[in-house]
Parts: sequence; structure tokens; C-alpha cells
Amino acid sequence: MTIIQEPNRVIIFDTTLRDGEQSPGAAMNLEEKLRIAEALDQFGVDVIEAGFPISSNGDFEAVTEISKLVKNATVCGLARAGMKDIDRAGEALKHAKRGRIHTFLSTSPVHMKHKLNMTPEQVLGAVVASVTRARDLVEDVEWSGEDATRTEFDFLCRCIEAAIKAGASTINLPDTVGYATPQEYAEMFRKVIARVPGADTVRFSTHCHNDLGLAVANSLAGVIGGARQIECSINGIGERAGNAALEEIVMAMKVRHDAMPFDTNIDTSQIARISKLVSSTIAFPVQYNKAIVGKNAFAHESGIHQDGMLKNAETYEIMRPEDVGVAKSSLVLGKLSGRHAFREKLSAMGYELGANALQDAFERFKALADKKRHVFDEDIVALVDDEMARGQDRLRFENMRVVAGTFGPQSAEMELSIDGEIRVGLARGDGPVDAIFNAIRGLYPHEASLQLYQVHAVTEGTDAQAEVSVRLEENGKSVTGRGADTDTLVASAKAYLNALNKLLVKRQKTAPEAMSATH
Repeated sequence: MTIIQEPNRVIIFDTTLRDGEQSPGAAMNLEEKLRIAEALDQFGVDVIEAGFPISSNGDFEAVTEISKLVKNATVCGLARAGMKDIDRAGEALKHAKRGRIHTFLSTSPVHMKHKLNMTPEQVLGAVVASVTRARDLVEDVEWSGEDATRTEFDFLCRCIEAAIKAGASTINLPDTVGYATPQEYAEMFRKVIARVPGADTVRFSTHCHNDLGLAVANSLAGVIGGARQIECSINGIGERAGNAALEEIVMAMKVRHDAMPFDTNIDTSQIARISKLVSSTIAFPVQYNKAIVGKNAFAHESGIHQDGMLKNAETYEIMRPEDVGVAKSSLVLGKLSGRHAFREKLSAMGYELGANALQDAFERFKALADKKRHVFDEDIVALVDDEMARGQDRLRFENMRVVAGTFGPQSAEMELSIDGEIRVGLARGDGPVDAIFNAIRGLYPHEASLQLYQVHAVTEGTDAQAEVSVRLEENGKSVTGRGADTDTLVASAKAYLNALNKLLVKRQKTAPEAMSATH
């Protein structure tokens, strides 16, 4: 496969569903992966790395189903250099409109000696064999030299040349441990492209980790050095300190097109929406001061800044909030708003709900507006996402009464709908949240253990909605549930039930011991 490159076109390779999911606690179920994959496809991502098919039946199923779902992007499956890995990836990708096998092998001295226990010549032979096998299964093959930035340069060039001759069309040179500086990384690409025979027939790619906070800078430096694909993830999630953040890379090239005259296929107006989708799915809150998608990215509190903004927004903003899908106003709707206004607001925020779902969301909005003085955009996002997360749950929250305080004992009376049957139970606990979880356990006995309980306010004020995240573990399977409500205790109950419902789905599936890979 010969690559015909547009000189200034940069391919965006999203690894949220593969490397991103390797963030501790970021595991996603099939339904969640499909929802994110569909959003990435609509977002304009060129390549979606959907998973690591050999690692588990769950990952194999995810890559298979995403291959059937995705209409525009290339769907990619990761594989180590072994033949079983590559064959498994090829099998998972057989339904893809455009499929890619991404095979990798370590090339640095420290990895070859301590991780692979292989000689350089054995590694070189494995590169040829793995790429050749992958090329027999799919037309589009990517080869990665894991830990490329700590690899001896002459040997790296030999491996790249061998991969190109064996049929690879994309060559990825990862900064696996986030060790490189931008100057070093750009120079590596320049030297490789100048030296390796056939380099002009393939596309070179970056894959940078953020251990020193340089992932985005290194990725952009790699492009300046000649790479034309960037591997990145939404919100920068990934192993350890994470990957290069897709939204930062895309907006850097858009805003500073004078210094980096490169283009992507990304619809930047969807950035805020997809950032929230990923964040809420894995229950990883985005830090307030995060570039592009943080809550404070377009907020101004300083009087000097406010004065400048009132005179001309360009005094303190280098991009318009609407360019990344952020609403101009934070106070948008109240209890006197009608259904039409609510529907239009949801549409502007990227939500398209059916009639029944819209009615349910509207009723929840009216109830929330009666409780809160101000309803913010973040409230609406939490409200609708919370409603969508319920799906076809077997366990549903109905009502609850809690006794708390120092007089004790703390207790919770819970009313649940279990498979359509209303059940009521009462339990005590060491505090109101413990009592709530004990009441749920009494009504629906289970052996799942609580691994995480986390609360944060969606907006400011004492009437702010609480968004609770609960992680449960059962027989090695871990799930994260979410719940939002102005009452923190109600949100806690909803989050716990959401996690339980996810566990019920997982009980029906089997998966061998999960594996992970970084490169």
C-alpha cells in the first residue's frame, strides 16, 4: 500500500479506546465503547484504535462491533509481534470498511534485554515476520518501534527499513516513556526520513506520553520534523501520566496555523461534547484549568480581565468558545422555560433525544429548576447524561428516606424497582451513605466490593448538583457507576445502582485475564 500524502494534512489517530482505557480505573463496557466510537467517527477522527483483540474476549468483541459500526474512520486493532496476536486482530477487523493492524515490538536496548530477552537480530527478524503476516491479512499495516526515543539510531533505521520492505504503510516512532524533548523528537524524524530507503513511500507517526508534561509539544514537534500522523486521546487519558491530548493538538494547529500550517479533518465544534462524553463514561473529571476543555478554560474572574473582555474578547481569549463547542452563557434556562426552549438548548449542546426521552429529560429539568436558583449548562449535561446512563436497567431507584446526624443511628429506608417489582427495605450503617449502600445490598444481595466513592459538585453554590462516582469490583471485574442529583445522598444511591446494573451485564460475559500494552 503506497501512501499518497497531502503535504500539510495530518492524520488524527485516536487511541482513547485502547491506550486510554489502560488508565487505571478507566475500563469501559461494550455499550460505552460503541457510543464513544460512534462519536469519534462523527468527530472526524481518521483512525480509531478500537482495542487489543488478543487481550480478552471483551476487547475482541469491541473491535469486531466497532468495525461493523464505524462508517468513515479506519478501525485499527493492536497486536504484538506474535502470529496469534496478528491473526486475532485480523479476525476482529474482517467486518471493517477500512481496517488496520497495528503491530509493535520494542527496539531499545533496555527493552530488548530486560523485557523481551531478545538479541537485535532476533528483533529484526520478528519485525519482518510480523509485518509480513499482518500484510497478508489487511492492506493497511502500521508498525511501531516501542521505546523508539531510547533506541540506538542505526538499529532503529534498520528496523524501519525492514518494516517498510515487509509492507508497512505507517511507521510509528513512539516516545513510550515520555523521555524526549521537542527538539530531540523533531530531529529524530528528520534524520530517519532522510536516511531510510523508502521513507518517502510511507507515513510517519508520533505517539507521545506525558510523563514530563511534553506529550503535546513533542507530538507537534514530530509533525514539524516530518511526521503526518499523530496518535492521541480525548482529554489526554492513557498509561501513567497519559497521552497527548487530541483537543490540545488540534486547536494548537488551528489557532497557530501561521507557525504550524497543518490541517486535520476534526470538527472542532464537537470538542467539548466528546470531552464530556469520555469524562463521564469513565468517571475521570477534567481538571478545571485543563487547556481547551477545562471548566475555567473560557472563564474570567479578574477585574482587569473582565474589563478587557467587555471591550474586546481578543484581549484575553485566543480562540472563541463556540469554536470548541462551549456555550457563550452559563446561565441559560430556568423553571419558567418551556419544552421548546429546552429542546432547542439540548440541540445546541449536541443532544438529539427521541420524544419519550425528551419528555423524561424535561420533567427532570423542571424538577431540578424548582430546587435550584440557577440552572447552568453543566447541570443540563449532568441531567441528560444521567438519564441516558440508566438505559434498560434492571435495578431502578424509586424513593428513599435517610436518617443522619450525631443522634444516630444512621439509617436508610429504600424503595427500589427490581425487574419491575417494587421492593422496600430498611438498613443501618456507619453514616448515611453506608446505610444507603447496606439498604441496596439488603434488597438485592450481592458480593461486589466498593473500590471507589467520589463526589464533586457540578456547579457552584449550596444548591449545586452533586455528581457521584462509585466503582464496584466482583470476581476481578470492575465497573464505574455515576449518579447526579441536588441531593448528594440520592446521587450516591443512583451511582451505586448504576454500577450494579453494569455488573449484571458483565456477569453474562466471560473474558480471560486482561493484558495491557504501551508503546
